[in-house]
Amino acid sequence: MEFINLKKQYELLRPDLMAKLDQIMSEAHFIGGSEVVELEDRLAEYVGRKHCHSCGNGTEALQLAYMAYGIGEGDAIFCPAMTFIASVEPAAMLGATPVFCDIESDTYNLSPSSLLEQIERVEREGNLKPSAVVAVDFLGNPAHFDEIAEICADRDLLLIEDAAQGTGASYKGKRCGSFGDIACTSFFPSKPLGCYGDGGAVFTDSDEVATLIASLKVHGKGLSKYDNVRVGMNSRLDTIQAAVLLAKMNLLDGEMAKRQQVATRYFEAFDGKIQTPKISEESISAFAQFVLIAESREQRDAIVAAMKDAGVPSLIYYPKPLHQMKAFGASTAHFPNAEHYAQCNFGIPFSPYITEEEQDQVVSAVLSALR
Repeated sequence: MEFINLKKQYELLRPDLMAKLDQIMSEAHFIGGSEVVELEDRLAEYVGRKHCHSCGNGTEALQLAYMAYGIGEGDAIFCPAMTFIASVEPAAMLGATPVFCDIESDTYNLSPSSLLEQIERVEREGNLKPSAVVAVDFLGNPAHFDEIAEICADRDLLLIEDAAQGTGASYKGKRCGSFGDIACTSFFPSKPLGCYGDGGAVFTDSDEVATLIASLKVHGKGLSKYDNVRVGMNSRLDTIQAAVLLAKMNLLDGEMAKRQQVATRYFEAFDGKIQTPKISEESISAFAQFVLIAESREQRDAIVAAMKDAGVPSLIYYPKPLHQMKAFGASTAHFPNAEHYAQCNFGIPFSPYITEEEQDQVVSAVLSALR
């Protein structure tokens, strides 16, 4: 059984995709081809943003966002304690200081109350300037953008949406990638919209910021890449990956509908038996992963072992919160929801192409372990 069945998806894409890739190979236009521009236009329209700039990967998308807004030394960047390191790592590399917040116990997303608490603490201490908030659409579940945006507006903070797992998801009728001052996403292969390698994109409605990112992602170019007007980076999406993503976009709406069906079967099967992710009524999750929460680490480990014995793969997503990472000094701060999540979470097989028979096998393995 595949944890995420990309092989089945490729079977559907292969005829048209191979013809397109052969054309790109024949023309030898591997960087900056017309497919890149077409993809950026389609993504901007799909998300509902004025501008989209593709780039090398999701981490670099976030780095471009931080650079575009001048984030650096002395800035406090507020981020959920439970997310992938890339959400805040580029800010730290630029000299800023990550300030972690707890997550909600049921949605696994950034807790607005914890965010406000941490902002007020930093303001009282006076050592850092509160500058930006990174709201993550964790596991494809949209963050509570109304509350978070209100906090940012009251404190004049930059709001960055980390939509790396959120392509296809929506909150109150708006698609993920359209929230905040700027949004970033990843096209890592396991994402709801993934390429066959690394890739990412930045979304903004600001003409000025879009122009700056266009320069920053190509070595700080001015009139050309040989006219460098600022220090930038090298972060471009290859033409081949753009072609892959264009082909996958043709399947995206259908896959999102199927993801809802697969999730519904899991919700019904596990109702009252083990904790499932909470999706608010105003949200549609992309279900980048489907993560269950056991009552304890011991119970989680027993379930995972039973799944393995039954031939069902699993994934701990993620095993350690950021505030406990050595990279950030292994803080003694206590974020109970993030810590409980880390100790008790396990992901189960999920994709638009999982069969009902495979789902039944997953459910049986988990429930048998619980019994």
